[in-house]
Amino acid sequence: MIVTTTENIPGHAVARTLGQVFGVVVRSRGLGGNITASLRSIVGGEIPEYTRLVEDARRHAIDRMIANAHAMGANAVVMMRFDSGEIAQSMNEVVAYGTAVVLDPAPLD
Repeated sequence: MIVTTTENIPGHAVARTLGQVFGVVVRSRGLGGNITASLRSIVGGEIPEYTRLVEDARRHAIDRMIANAHAMGANAVVMMRFDSGEIAQSMNEVVAYGTAVVLDPAPLD
């Protein structure tokens, strides 16, 4: 499935717009990860435990969004975006969203 942040995809034309699609994930680090990350934050710099958490959550959110689009009969998601937030200072929420469409190949000139 094509997933893009753009509205148009070169070589294709939107045949049908099916609607909004979402993929939502809420993740939390375990106690050990939170302690390690807290200790790293004292000296500053990147905190790899949280970087991995956010990267995994984003990938999982995209996978869920794609599954939602596939269930609607789409073969692409356009205008894909992310939103994220924190819940209760220990959980990270990531939402991937976009517009599910059916693409046809663009006519050849």
